Amino acid sequence: MNRIKEVLETKGISQTELANRLGKTFNMVNLYATNKVQPPIPVLYQIADILKIDVRALLSGEILP
Repeated sequence: MNRIKEVLETKGISQTELANRLGKTFNMVNLYATNKVQPPIPVLYQIADILKIDVRALLSGEILP
């Protein structure tokens, strides 16, 4: 279970913007954000980099700097 959707909302970034920055479709990012599909580890690191958040914060309940 990931927290992508929650972090996107907190950071004010849309799923469409994330999809564009990742080079993925909106549908794929939506699947990640709704926890229907878990992103591969390299993609998870890309998402964390884009969101400027520690990758562990996408996977746990705690917010890390």
